[in-house]
Amino acid sequence: MSTSRGQLTVRAARWSATHPWRAIAMWVVVVVACFALGNMTGTKESSNEGDIGEVTRADNIVKSGNFPDHDVESVLITPRSGQLDQAEATKVAGVVTERMRALGGVAEVAKPTLSPKKDALIVQVTLKDGDDENRVQPLLDTTAKVQQDFPGLRVEEVGGESIDKALNETLGKDFQRAEIFSLPVTLIILLIAFGALIAAAVPLLLALSAVAAAIGLAAAASQLVPAVDAVNSVILLIGMAVGVDYSLFYLRREREERAKGRGHVDAVEIAAATSGHAVVVSGTAVIISMAGLFLARDAVFSSFAVGSILVVAVAVVGSLTVLPAILAKLGRWVDRPRIPLLWRLTANKSQPRFWPTVLKPALKHPVATLLVSVTALLAVASPALGMTLKFPGTEDLPRDTAVMKAYDRLTAAFPSTGTSHEVAVRAPANQQPAVKAAFADLIKRTQSDKLFAQDGLEEPKVSADGRVTVFEVATPYEGGSQEARDSLTKLRKELMPETFGKVPGVEYAVGGFVAADVDYAAHTRAKLPLVIGFVLLLTMIVMMVTFRSVVVAVTAIGLNLLSAGAAYGVVTAVFQNTWAEGLLDFRSNGAVVSWLPLFLFVVLFGLSMDYHVFVVSRIREAVLRGVPTKQAVAEGITGSAGVVTSAAAVMIGVFAVFATLSTLDMKQLGVGLAVAILIDATIIRAVVLPAIMTLLGDANWWAPKWLRGRQPKHATTPTPEPDRELTPVG
Repeated sequence: MSTSRGQLTVRAARWSATHPWRAIAMWVVVVVACFALGNMTGTKESSNEGDIGEVTRADNIVKSGNFPDHDVESVLITPRSGQLDQAEATKVAGVVTERMRALGGVAEVAKPTLSPKKDALIVQVTLKDGDDENRVQPLLDTTAKVQQDFPGLRVEEVGGESIDKALNETLGKDFQRAEIFSLPVTLIILLIAFGALIAAAVPLLLALSAVAAAIGLAAAASQLVPAVDAVNSVILLIGMAVGVDYSLFYLRREREERAKGRGHVDAVEIAAATSGHAVVVSGTAVIISMAGLFLARDAVFSSFAVGSILVVAVAVVGSLTVLPAILAKLGRWVDRPRIPLLWRLTANKSQPRFWPTVLKPALKHPVATLLVSVTALLAVASPALGMTLKFPGTEDLPRDTAVMKAYDRLTAAFPSTGTSHEVAVRAPANQQPAVKAAFADLIKRTQSDKLFAQDGLEEPKVSADGRVTVFEVATPYEGGSQEARDSLTKLRKELMPETFGKVPGVEYAVGGFVAADVDYAAHTRAKLPLVIGFVLLLTMIVMMVTFRSVVVAVTAIGLNLLSAGAAYGVVTAVFQNTWAEGLLDFRSNGAVVSWLPLFLFVVLFGLSMDYHVFVVSRIREAVLRGVPTKQAVAEGITGSAGVVTSAAAVMIGVFAVFATLSTLDMKQLGVGLAVAILIDATIIRAVVLPAIMTLLGDANWWAPKWLRGRQPKHATTPTPEPDRELTPVG
């Protein structure tokens, strides 16, 4: 046996293997401490999206006005069928007003307002300032009591606070469901891979501990980089994928070496020098990819980057420290208790037939195989050329909750309570008369335009110093519709310049949901090339240094771009059309979520390196022993096929669970990741990679002199000196 005892991964593994209880105890303490730290600090939620264009300028103008930030809830009174009984509705509204005013958390209750079509009555309730997440509950309870007292009419409450409460409950259930389903799915796949319960449980437990520690660390880190709501879902998604993968790579290699007769500590050392080294390289590639998100200068991406980097780093550390300790302590008990049929399948020492059959076309006809497979992948990626980016709007939220059904009835009766544009104007106080006149002109113009809707619920608000005026210009269309975008364009390009352009010293901007949607999509398109360039450059450097080859690095970049492009194409084809709505239980808004392409790229680019590094490392091990490249490709891919297939199945299983969640963004992320990993682990690694490496032959290992170091030797040198970067077995 020969291992690079100087490697950090080997030193860490040897210490852990010879001091197992210390290593295990230290890991438990670290995980508990990280989770406790997060509970102590709490999570600081993000309150801004960074500078993404005019919508940010509008937000800054509004903030400079120091307006009281009072949340408003609406109690809607509608008939269960037929015409509204106005007398009865007015009576109900009086009861609502009286009971709401008696609540301590209510600042003001407005007079009841009849809808333009006289089919609904609304009572708007303004809440006092406060951060209590449950402060809306007394209002909901009061509304429910009024509904019980007047069953002949429909009495329901809807507003920002009540929608947020319902959505948080839905997301909380989604997160729990993702945990509940992802665990058994992962365990079943690992049982199939190992055929033994303990061996299957070890990667799962390590992944869960990494997720728990990362959630705590992310909460603490949110004090510096504020977090968004979905960050814990992302941590679970990435953590389960990489945590299981890294443990799987390590455990399979240790098991393989024990099967060859190695002692427990020696098997752990070899696993550390090979699979452990590959884990470090893969983890570094994932972290580099995630770090590229910071270049987007966006609160959502920064939060996702922090969570992903932390969970990957914790998973890497765990696989290099506590995992060797567990394996050394368990010894051969790791293969107990055995699942009879599955154990016979996993312990089968006969030469596999499936993967050599799959590899034959790539090894015998590399050019034809490469052309066909690449052409097929480009065809799958082609729908991405027509990708449209949008934020999921209120209309895209699940409609199975009472509050969203109430929201639909509210916006139908009072269009101004739905989609609206926030017009923000700042001018010297002595220009207030001119600003007031301009607003009157603006309101007049919008009232005569079908792109806008006015029902008398809103009036311009003026700041205490008279410098800032804010007005909500409503549109009767859904936030993601083309009509809503047209109304924004008309406001920005025509109405605002024509009405406010001549006011001296004026500064104006149009914000709101539609503006954020449009500006954010433009921001993403502008930042995507920068992020891609950063990720490609640093990943290229890591791969060049790891494998001492420019060609291997370039190949890795090209293959990962192919799998990312194919994932983009599938997501576009599925979610911009309606054919899969029934299958995945969603309503298409004709677009891909604005943040998804950038985030999907960095995640896929990082995770794809798991398989690439592992497979190419096995190929290089064979080449270092003097095996010709073509044969080394066959040995490397066949030898690693089992663990890569198992790892990919785990990732696909976890990601597929997210495709079943309620929100459109999580569905798109789950589908995109699952499809990409499936393509990457099959077509890319079993067809395209062997074809291109067979075609290139010895040229795979070309590098300039300054990079060469110890180069792979070929068949003419049967016993090469062990390589320091990736030590061969034996």
